[in-house]
Order: sequence, then C-alpha cells, then structure tokens
Amino acid sequence: MKLLTKVLFGLVLAFGAGTALAAAPDWPDAVGGRLARIHATRVIRLGYRENAIPFSYLGPDAKPVGYSLDLCQAIVLTLAAELDLPTLRVEYVRVTAQDRIERVRSGAVDVECGSTTITAQRQREVAFSPVIFITGTRLAVARASTIRDIADVARRRVAVIAGTTNETAMRELDRLRGLGVTFVVANDYRDALALLGSGNVDAFAADDVLLRGLLAETGRTRDFRLIGEMLSFEAYGLMYPRDDSALAEIVARTLREQASSRELLWTYDRWFVRTLPAGGRMDLPMSVELRRSLELIGLPPD
Repeated sequence: MKLLTKVLFGLVLAFGAGTALAAAPDWPDAVGGRLARIHATRVIRLGYRENAIPFSYLGPDAKPVGYSLDLCQAIVLTLAAELDLPTLRVEYVRVTAQDRIERVRSGAVDVECGSTTITAQRQREVAFSPVIFITGTRLAVARASTIRDIADVARRRVAVIAGTTNETAMRELDRLRGLGVTFVVANDYRDALALLGSGNVDAFAADDVLLRGLLAETGRTRDFRLIGEMLSFEAYGLMYPRDDSALAEIVARTLREQASSRELLWTYDRWFVRTLPAGGRMDLPMSVELRRSLELIGLPPD
C-alpha cells in the first residue's frame, strides 16, 4: 500500500473517531460508565509513558509531561466542567508499551496519554481519539555507521521495543525481504539507545518522531543519525475504554474544540518546535498530513 493511501486511511480514522459518537447525556444526572466512577471519586487516572519523548515522559523534575499529556489535561478540564466538579484530581499511572492496552481495558487507566498507534486490531480492544500525530518507523544508527537503508541491515542486529507496531513492521519486512535480521527486543527506548551506543546492535527501529525526541532530550543528536525511508505508517491517538459513549464524546469534543480554537497548534509548537524542558529542541513543524487530519475535526485551514 502506498504512503498516500495509508495517509488517507489515517484521515478516515480521524474523521470517524471524531464524529460517529452518541450524543452526550445531561450531566451529572445521567452519568454512567467510566464517568460514574470519576464523578463519585473526583479522580481521573491518566496513563503516561516514561520515555515517549515528547508525547509522554518524565521531565527534569521527574513529573509526567508532554504533548499527549497536555491534550489529556484539556480533557480533564472538560470533564470537570461537564460533571460540575469544583475539583478533579489527576492520578498518573505509569504504563509501558507492553501493558498499556490491558491497563485501559482493566480500568487501571481512564485515558492513556502516550504515543499509541491506532490499528484495527487494537480497536477491537480499546477506543481511540481522533488522530493526534502521524509518523512512521525509521532506523537510527551510529553516526559513523555505513548502513544507509533497510537493505543494509541484512544479517545484522536490530533493536526494537517489545509490544510496539515497529517490532511487528520490522519482523514483517524481514520476512518479506529475507533479510535474516537478528532482533534484540528491549523494554524501552533508553535501553534500546544504550544498546546502539554500546555497539551491541547495528540499528534501532522505532517511530521517527520518538527517535528524534529521544536524541534531542538526551543530547545525542551528534552521536546518531536517522537513515532511509519511512518503513511503516503510524497514526497516534489517545486511548480509552471501548463501549463508553459518554467518555468518547468528551474526548472527541475536547479535541475538536482544541483544533477549532487553534489551541492545538500552540500545544504542538510547544513540544515539537520550541525548546523542550531539558533544553533540547526538535524543530519539527507540523506535517501536511497531520494538518489535513486535524482540519477534519475543526482546525481552520491556512
């Protein structure tokens, strides 16, 4: 499937997630589902990642920060207003690439604020917000490496993160092209980068934006470089429980309001264009694909 077709598929996901929702009930009298517990306890549980820079990670003061978390904070404000709550406490719950879906399904997390790719398989278990970012799998290598593209990793060692769509994409490419890659499965991005830095692997496969964020935040942009083309299409969404139309309406409406007011553009610039909390900078203007996707939920055209 060509990239343009995949992008259009991502845009359809964004449009469907933002519009095909039940009307919100009158709060708080008709509150039910996940919102009933939030209303009763005045606590919402937000899932965060430790190293998904700049979407969701621990900042210099060891507190969860990031683009996805800022969007989730907007959802918290909408919920508090809709439920007529003077206070709504946020409880942060650490999730990993391996357990994030189960934590949403089990109720340990109300909204997962990370860098999770929307896939048909995952949509059978959880629900997603409209698209909040579009990226794809790339390879990171040491600055002095002779590897230039996917063909050059034949019979080499490649690090991947367990439980990610990048791992799935790389294993499928390896099978289709007969590359004979030896995969080294790491639990998180910093561990995988350490493997690359020590020479224990020849390349590290992850989403382009997460690689850029990791290198910027850790100050390692001079040590590594990204090579080759995008090897997969990854459209991110905020993740929350299936079959909860009230919560779905709140999530989608918040993002529509953030887009139509252009607040979402300011949030994007804060994390992808301006200086990050630790001093690094990604200098990554919004892509045409993401802008068009956000226009479907209300972002005014240029």
